[in-house]
Amino acid sequence: MTLRFLTSGESHGRGYLVVVEGLPAGLALPRERFVAELARRRRGFGRGPRMALERDELTFWGGLRGGRTTGAPLGLTLGNSEWESWRPVLDPEAIDAEAAAAKAAHCPRPGHADLAGLVKYGHGDCRDVLERASARATAAWTVIGVVGRLLLESVGVAVRGAVDAIGGVTCSLPGDDAQWERAARADLGCAREEDEPALIARIRAASESGETLGGTFVVSVTGMPAGVGSYVELDRRLDGRLAGALMAIPAVKGVEVGLGFRLAEVDGSQAQDEIVAEGGLRRRTNRAGGLEGGMTNGEEILLRAAMKPIPTLRRPLASVDIRDGRARSAHVERGDVCAVPAAVVVAEALTAWTVAQALAEQFGGDQASELRERVTAFRRKGEPFHGGN
Repeated sequence: MTLRFLTSGESHGRGYLVVVEGLPAGLALPRERFVAELARRRRGFGRGPRMALERDELTFWGGLRGGRTTGAPLGLTLGNSEWESWRPVLDPEAIDAEAAAAKAAHCPRPGHADLAGLVKYGHGDCRDVLERASARATAAWTVIGVVGRLLLESVGVAVRGAVDAIGGVTCSLPGDDAQWERAARADLGCAREEDEPALIARIRAASESGETLGGTFVVSVTGMPAGVGSYVELDRRLDGRLAGALMAIPAVKGVEVGLGFRLAEVDGSQAQDEIVAEGGLRRRTNRAGGLEGGMTNGEEILLRAAMKPIPTLRRPLASVDIRDGRARSAHVERGDVCAVPAAVVVAEALTAWTVAQALAEQFGGDQASELRERVTAFRRKGEPFHGGN
């Protein structure tokens, strides 16, 4: 069974079209789970005015009957509540020349896809690039992540995330299930309420000075049996697939698995996870972050990602007008001061989707019940080697 998806749409366009292929029949997809995750994606102190305008008008079109998948491709749309005001500029068939000229962008923004996209596709207006390259596309990815998460939950796998730091101000990572749940609900995505004032102060100071902030966040996957993924080919290594998925999130510039870069600073004996026989084979530590040789090893998968400050600034950086080559300030679009808490939600979504893909490939099944049975049987087979996890 192969899971894949395609999306179509632009930031200020009619909306996003999403088609998911390969889902087994009989998987429950409650609307409220999609609505809740889309709301989480809009969270965070420091978000821009667009968050108040986005409505995420979700419509299911096919592949779903009575809230359960049929085995046919799942089709859905996310309508854009701003579409009518942007229609003269972005209509797929005919645009208003005057309106389009007023919204044209000719000074590429440093840190965005603008200039490289102009070169690649030969456009004369950054609008043709920035509308598709926009982080608004992560709304569609969040929807896809819900599908992956629900598939994982059906076989006992959970995906969680939390903010680690914003603008150099760190916060405590979750230490138990209650703190993970708190991080999921909290506006700033952190595990402890007492950490929030320092984060808010840092974001407010950046906003007042016209700056933006990045940060780091973690994603956890629990309940995975050992042996999912593969070492036999590069494109089947699960660690590489997960790193690639997180690196695809706009503004993410670094990903580590387990202790990641910190392992480069210690001796080899302090970098590995020793194996002990305690109710099955277990690890004393989890420095590898649950992944060895491109496969799960039965421990918790732990990922950390670094997000750079958002490149859309209220005080724009230097650029060049592509029409005449003269120095200008970069084009300005609406933007956020900080979107790290929202990035966590997107990272959870893409992690869930990537892990769900790996499970579906390995265990298959045209029905959700078949997938559950096969994963359960695989877990039983591994009990002597991993204590029944």
